[in-house]
Amino acid sequence: MRLRRREVRDMVRINKVYTKVGDKGTTMLVGGDRVPKDSLRIEAYGTVDELNAVLGLCRTVLARSKAGPKLSSIVARVQNELFNLGSELATPDEVRRARQPAVAERHVLALEKEIDELNEELPELRSFILPGGGEASSFFHLARTTCRRAERRIVSLARAEGVGEMSIKYMNRLSDALFVFGRWASRMDAEPEPLWEPEKT
Repeated sequence: MRLRRREVRDMVRINKVYTKVGDKGTTMLVGGDRVPKDSLRIEAYGTVDELNAVLGLCRTVLARSKAGPKLSSIVARVQNELFNLGSELATPDEVRRARQPAVAERHVLALEKEIDELNEELPELRSFILPGGGEASSFFHLARTTCRRAERRIVSLARAEGVGEMSIKYMNRLSDALFVFGRWASRMDAEPEPLWEPEKT
């Protein structure tokens, strides 16, 4: 049984920013286990947190982009989904994890729907794209590459320990979505997409 929204809200109590208990290079997972800060599980949800920070930058620049009215709310939703994923990854115990907020099939389907809708408005690609294409697009490319790294960290963790069944699938689809969001932002802002031209090397 999943936690209700009020139960999740009541779990969060942040009264003190520093505790000093991590000064020796360990941190606590959900459930109380202490692990090294460079463990696979910490690397996985830490990189998801990095991605969330980059998406915060995306939302900031979308405020001055013509892509903002469409993409800002989508990015805000994804940030919440990533926080849920981070909570899921921070919980090694399978029984406890089943009660945590988590990414689900519906989240993957929502991304697929958004990818298809926006991609319909984009010209066919005949070359690889170089990161760039305007401010908003550039930040989406940064988010995309961070997402791929987070996905790799989760794959490594999944080979060693348990993870939620949708976590890898969600991250794989999200990186595709971020690529399309970047292209769409470039088009909305009337910025040319820089294409790979191998003969110019």
